[in-house]
Amino acid sequence: MIQRLAGGKRRVDRVLDPEFVKDVEGLDLPDLRERRRDAEQEEVDLSYVRRMLQGRVDIVRAEISGRGDGNDEDIVERLISVLGAEKRSTRGTSRHLNLEPTRVAETRRAVEQVISDSYLSDVTARTDEELSSALAKLLSFEREVSDIRRQVQDVILVFTSELTRRYRDGLASVDALLESTDGA
Repeated sequence: MIQRLAGGKRRVDRVLDPEFVKDVEGLDLPDLRERRRDAEQEEVDLSYVRRMLQGRVDIVRAEISGRGDGNDEDIVERLISVLGAEKRSTRGTSRHLNLEPTRVAETRRAVEQVISDSYLSDVTARTDEELSSALAKLLSFEREVSDIRRQVQDVILVFTSELTRRYRDGLASVDALLESTDGA
């Protein structure tokens, strides 16, 4: 669903194209920074998708768990504790993201397609088999998004490493960065 398409026009297609990081040492500084920003923005958008999917996974798991333990607690009460819990049901790499998602509508459509395919608008009305199937679909999609996100993080690392090398070797400076942003 979010797979890279060779020759595709989406940002994820460009960022994961091997040409995007080719000859990173030969890129001029503004181009290097721009490519890293593109990759960082893609990571933010993918992180948003993951968070939406993880929330749905938690909801389905809470319903399945509530059925299994004979808990008569209302689904809304269970959700308050599930979605507000400190511990996540999934783990990922923690990175501070200082950008906002840019493709919220597109992202929601992709997640809603998975959700609607799984009949999850009312988890309490679903059979155990439907919930198990829905959970499997959600987890599969979350793994796919996580895999793509890790690939994007690898691209970010390529650009960050090159920027670090340039600063370390005196080929770039913070002063030049400040001067270029003052004129903007």
